[in-house]
Amino acid sequence: MKFVVDTNILYTFFWKTSLTHRVLLRQDLGLFSPEFALEEINLHKQDILKKTKLSEKEFKELRTDLAIAVEFLPIEKYKDLFGSAKKISPDPNDLDFFALALKLDLPIWSNDNLLKKQNTINVFSTLDLLKKTEFADIFFPDDEI
Repeated sequence: MKFVVDTNILYTFFWKTSLTHRVLLRQDLGLFSPEFALEEINLHKQDILKKTKLSEKEFKELRTDLAIAVEFLPIEKYKDLFGSAKKISPDPNDLDFFALALKLDLPIWSNDNLLKKQNTINVFSTLDLLKKTEFADIFFPDDEI
């Protein structure tokens, strides 16, 4: 399966015991995100360190792992679709994700329910993703969902 991954999903990668962390590391997924999302993570590094209690070294290692798990694409790859994205994105802060999803013809993985308030791009929360895929059997073996 392939998805465009929203920043709120990427942030949770830094909680090493999180379910999202485990899903993001699965090699059978094709994950894409705008390059600026990685820059945002760098900008919020101190907040992430404080909340996760990671060391600087651990943060750098996880950021490297994230850059391996997710392909971060430069704006030049999808900027031609900003006009279309502007028409459908319910949040102007998420235009890059919608433009990239349009470019790659992929759904978006995000826990921001506001993004579901449009009918053009499918948006899956982490729970949606787990319920609808083979991940349900892996992470919820006894029908815990």
